[in-house]
Amino acid sequence: MTAGDAPQPAPLLVFDGGCVFCRQFALLSELKGGIPDLEIRDGRADTELRRALAARGYHLRDGAMVVQGNRVWHGADAIAWISARMQPSAALLRVLKALMAERRRAEQLYPLLLLARRAALAWRRLPVDPDQASC
Repeated sequence: MTAGDAPQPAPLLVFDGGCVFCRQFALLSELKGGIPDLEIRDGRADTELRRALAARGYHLRDGAMVVQGNRVWHGADAIAWISARMQPSAALLRVLKALMAERRRAEQLYPLLLLARRAALAWRRLPVDPDQASC
């Protein structure tokens, strides 16, 4: 086996658990069904993970992240990564997959997801940046 054949570590989805839309998306069991060994973590609740990612330049305030080994996909790239790999049966996730699996389209549509996230957080009176509360 060569170095290029080494198995990839399990992917980790880091989402904003304060956002009801993000939480629903992340917690749908179908999402895990299409991505082997996907681990899902609430970045708002996991301060240590969130701060470690922020130290590398990846902030939860700017969107979800997928971490696999040393590689991080952030925001639209994370959603495109997930969408391209999931095999959903729920109609809403099938639509999301069709819309977001292509990176360029994900980049164009991602600001709408961030807007929905901001609205959901405002409704719950939570800051967009979880670290803002601890400053």
